[in-house]
Amino acid sequence: MRVVVAPDKFKGSLGAAAVAGSLAAGIRAAAPGVVVEEVPVADGGDGTVEALTRAGFAPRPVAVEGPLGAAVTVQIARRAEVAVVESAQAAGPAGLDGRSPEPVRASSYGLGQAIAAALEQGCREVVVGLGGSACTDGGAGMLQALGARLLDATGADLPRGAGGLPGLAVADLAPVRARLGGVRLVAACDVTNPLLGGRGAARVYAPQKGAGPEQVRALERGLARLAAVLEFGGAPAVADAAGAGAAGGIGYALLVLGAERRSGADLVLDLLGLAGRLAGADLAVTGEGSLDRQTLHGKAPLRVAAAAVRAGVPVVAAVGRNALTARQAARAGFARVYALSDLEPDPATCLARAPDLLYRVGTRVAADWADRPE
Repeated sequence: MRVVVAPDKFKGSLGAAAVAGSLAAGIRAAAPGVVVEEVPVADGGDGTVEALTRAGFAPRPVAVEGPLGAAVTVQIARRAEVAVVESAQAAGPAGLDGRSPEPVRASSYGLGQAIAAALEQGCREVVVGLGGSACTDGGAGMLQALGARLLDATGADLPRGAGGLPGLAVADLAPVRARLGGVRLVAACDVTNPLLGGRGAARVYAPQKGAGPEQVRALERGLARLAAVLEFGGAPAVADAAGAGAAGGIGYALLVLGAERRSGADLVLDLLGLAGRLAGADLAVTGEGSLDRQTLHGKAPLRVAAAAVRAGVPVVAAVGRNALTARQAARAGFARVYALSDLEPDPATCLARAPDLLYRVGTRVAADWADRPE
């Protein structure tokens, strides 16, 4: 029997590789004859580069500026001429280095530096995983790092961060377009929010990054000004496009540069070669911290389940908590759901003992499936 273990991270508890390892260890212990293949997955957000490097992409460390300007080291996952970078690494909360969030000052400049580094390494396709950013600058910092000139009414360069965007007067993207000539850009993104408005980057996501009501209004004005100036200069009108509001509006800047938007989960599964790994398998095990309605909107476990169903492989989910009904889970493709909360109802204890509980779930999966008749 061959089992493919392909979970996403348990956010706030364990990374995808650790989840896969604990589940696989339990399966192997309970059913020593079973062949277990660990394929930790991601949805384009944090953990994407780690999943790809475990699958054979080469890690390339690059020093960039974090969201508030301090130096951080990010990893580029590279295979041949394809590079994958994460906004979560270059412009995410980890780059705050323990300091309080500063949503108006935070910038995506480091992400642009990571993309530039990939280009300098000879990559001709750059995949940008969107999610987990600490900034709401509409990708302005990323554009600046790639050579764009964003000027105020006096002709001075705008400072990094969203704070200067309301004063933007002139934008010149020609240097960026020249630098990206012949390069394929891909925005890996599963959110559909536009840049502006009630579902936009500022109003939906900025409060999660520490922005108060007045700051949210200022960020919205800055993003609207950025879109107006870029469109006046000939950029495509993509502020209302699905995904433009991703990662504090970085999605918008990528779309302006002609990036192709793809489902982050689908793209990562393609890069991991999951369909080929599922071929001929007897069981797939996926999972995440919380199986809920958001899962049904296209998160990684749902995509794994869909791939398993297409391959004719039964799939089960190992999760921290399960908020779906049995009917919802079955319609999503899951033959069974194993929740850690069924083993340990106290949430704090469940988080603290996640590796041990996942191991126990692995033994249960083996007991339930290893001896099933063909």
